[in-house]
Amino acid sequence: MAEQEFKKELKLFDSVMIVAGTMIGSGIFIVSSDIARQVGSSGWLLLIWLITGFITIAGAISYGELAAMMPKAGGQYVYLREAWGKPIAFLYAWTLFLVIQTGTIAAVGVAFAKYTGVLLPNLISEDNVLLKLGSFKISSVQLLAIASIVLLSFINSKGVKNGKWIQNIFGSTKIVALFGLILVGLLFGINYDVATANFSDMWSATRSTKDASGALSIETIVAWGIVPALGIAMVGSLFSSDAWNNIGFSGDEIQNPKRNLVLSMVIGTSLVTLIYILMNVVYLLVLPLHGDPNGVDVMSRGIQFSTNDRVAAAVAEAIGGPGATLLMAVLIMISTFGCNNGCILSGARVYYATAKDGLFFSGMSKLNKNSVPGNALVYQCIWACVLCLSGSYGDLLDYVVFAVLLFYILTILGIFKLRKTQPNAERPYKALGYPFIPILYILLASAVCIILLIYKPNYSWPGLIIVAMGIPVYALFKNKIKEV
Repeated sequence: MAEQEFKKELKLFDSVMIVAGTMIGSGIFIVSSDIARQVGSSGWLLLIWLITGFITIAGAISYGELAAMMPKAGGQYVYLREAWGKPIAFLYAWTLFLVIQTGTIAAVGVAFAKYTGVLLPNLISEDNVLLKLGSFKISSVQLLAIASIVLLSFINSKGVKNGKWIQNIFGSTKIVALFGLILVGLLFGINYDVATANFSDMWSATRSTKDASGALSIETIVAWGIVPALGIAMVGSLFSSDAWNNIGFSGDEIQNPKRNLVLSMVIGTSLVTLIYILMNVVYLLVLPLHGDPNGVDVMSRGIQFSTNDRVAAAVAEAIGGPGATLLMAVLIMISTFGCNNGCILSGARVYYATAKDGLFFSGMSKLNKNSVPGNALVYQCIWACVLCLSGSYGDLLDYVVFAVLLFYILTILGIFKLRKTQPNAERPYKALGYPFIPILYILLASAVCIILLIYKPNYSWPGLIIVAMGIPVYALFKNKIKEV
């Protein structure tokens, strides 16, 4: 029997929905609170999102050269393999499987379940413990998160067409809803006193923290101190803007990939960047930037201390009253469900490509009767569910922000190397603004990495350790190949 092959089911619109739908998860609804605490001014808050948007779009238009050059299943794994060899490529795939993709799937699945609990508080709650064995417990939130991951994995195992329809429906719905929220905020939500206060002094940077008793401490940031503050604050915005590269993982399933891969990344990242910046403008027009961690209502708590950092829900409540938070919960449920579908659909293709090189479990290298990597989907599903039960996915994701940027830097550097080592290779698209935009991307991403190494070692060194753990694993798979 002939080996199954991927089916080219993904058109340009489908690909854009994978890019945009996977990028927009729960981050934009919450991370602006922490950014506001880190920099304490509207100007720096918006500048962080602008810089993040530039880095993301610059990465996409640079990365597109490799995507068009090698439109294969596995995406970034393939580009790293061709530029730097199998060991580096494996370390990327290892980190993606161990933490980046599966940790994201777990975190987004739990976010979906938590916001479902806003609608069904008596049924879905972290306090609703279904099983307890010593310190180990399973709550209804964890169970629903696992159920959603299993459901989406099953749907995607039935063919890429099923996955793309879910992505198109949920992706387009949340994009329309977000633009609707932005429009409502601009037309009906502006608080002119708040807006005047937020924008009257846009560049006085402060860092706000609270101690265990809830007492507020404000530190003024002066001169060059703003540089590390920006780098630290960008962790949330960069992670909220990540996953745009996931469409490259499905290169073999895209129609006219040499054109549509690049276009989908550029359109998707530009669209999401626009949404993110407009959302933050709305936040600043509706809620005070500064707040009291012990405030009794959304206005007194402000953007900085929105309850559980749910700044979007606070904005909705300020505009439409407490009932509007239910609508926001529904929007975030749609957003997270669609985001996880995109992550589940695309991630399995990387493990498939790695296994085809003999560097992962052999079962992952096979396509099922529906022409998708069914076994890889199962492995991914199982590990993501384990992370849901462990509750450690949040810490793990914090740890790998540094590693994610490091692999992006290596990938963009690969453009320069491959132009030298493979000068005659077909390049249907060449990186726009080469060499300046790719170099600028590398410099900005490297600056963030250096800041994290120096000022947030708890973010960076554990990430490097997770990557390094893949070295002996690579040796094991490599030795296995030699034995065969």
